[in-house]
Amino acid sequence: MSLKPILWIALISAALAAEMPLAVSDVAPGAPGHVRLTNTSRQPVTAWSIAVTTPGANGGTHREVHTTDGYLSEATHGIPGGSANFERLMPGEARQVPIDAVPTGAAVDVVAAVLDDGTAVGDEEALAAIFAHRAKERDALGAVVEAFKDVLPARHGADALAALRERFAALVQRSDATPCRAALDAVQTYQQKTNADDIDRSLQTYAAFVQKEYDLAARHSQRRRN
Repeated sequence: MSLKPILWIALISAALAAEMPLAVSDVAPGAPGHVRLTNTSRQPVTAWSIAVTTPGANGGTHREVHTTDGYLSEATHGIPGGSANFERLMPGEARQVPIDAVPTGAAVDVVAAVLDDGTAVGDEEALAAIFAHRAKERDALGAVVEAFKDVLPARHGADALAALRERFAALVQRSDATPCRAALDAVQTYQQKTNADDIDRSLQTYAAFVQKEYDLAARHSQRRRN
């Protein structure tokens, strides 16, 4: 390869690195291992893909990509039992991020990132997977929202619980998406309540929460081209 193509590739790589809103530091090998990510942009980073590249025993390399998507943390932040690992990375924030396995001598790079305004940079395959997952999550949340809209105005107390349990169980059978399973679990938990007004308040609170998640999913599932 001549010097000119080599120089051109180097310039392209430097340009991509300059655009990436996350910086990697403090790579700690292990199983699990971890790295430190720092958001160098002026807005939250809502999703990222990290590649761990290791030399192969017989030449070549092996590459594992690990993706985290935290766009829903705008709604879920502060909920008991939530993990900080799935939170958005705010401007200037640095966070230690666990990775399943980081072999000694591995190279760790951020290969894709999505910003809060929907712009994205990096590997197109990784970015396509992120937005496809968001679209699937949006549709599942939308189905849960519609179930609440159909049931809550007409039914109350234990009657509403029974109707919602049936709707959510059917949704889980069709797709088993996380929002549908979470809604079914919530309704089954509310069955412990005996006061109809308490049941209605719990259902209305959960419905409002899912509506907020759906609104976020509807916005963040649309990629904005740079």
